[in-house]
Amino acid sequence: MKDFVPIVFALLTGLFWGTYGPVLAESRTFLKSPFKPYVAIGIAYLIWGIGGGIAGMLYKNDKFEGFTGPGMLWGLAAGTLGAWGALTLTLAMFNGGKPYVVMPIVFGSAVTVAALVGVWQTAGKTSVNPMLWVGILGIVVCAAIVAYNTPHVAPHAKPAEAPAATTGSPGPS
Repeated sequence: MKDFVPIVFALLTGLFWGTYGPVLAESRTFLKSPFKPYVAIGIAYLIWGIGGGIAGMLYKNDKFEGFTGPGMLWGLAAGTLGAWGALTLTLAMFNGGKPYVVMPIVFGSAVTVAALVGVWQTAGKTSVNPMLWVGILGIVVCAAIVAYNTPHVAPHAKPAEAPAATTGSPGPS
């Protein structure tokens, strides 16, 4: 059963991040700004990141000792990359991107980049299975199919204008 725990958390991550784009789009419609939601995202990261981290440390009986050096720098780098990802997603949506197009591209490219980083990290230590390249091509094709075929709501139509008032007689009597 313990082997399934990472899978459950990975699926939950997919659920959370998969709903991130559509929820961001909704936030933009209410706040009438592409960057006000980004500030709210930062506040949420601060609350959940620090609060969740401290709660996890308490659960594991971790101490703040040794909270410096390379581990801290890598953590800051990861947080920076996450924040930049949120910013560039905000910019994608701000520039007319629709969640049903942007999100498959985001997740398809994220999987691809993670795989390519793995290839780079193990360069010379192991061989790359050619099926990796088939999988990457498959991700590109599948992201395009998903983006193209996802049902979406048409933009709100402008209300019809009232007919212009006419002068003269009101018509036959």
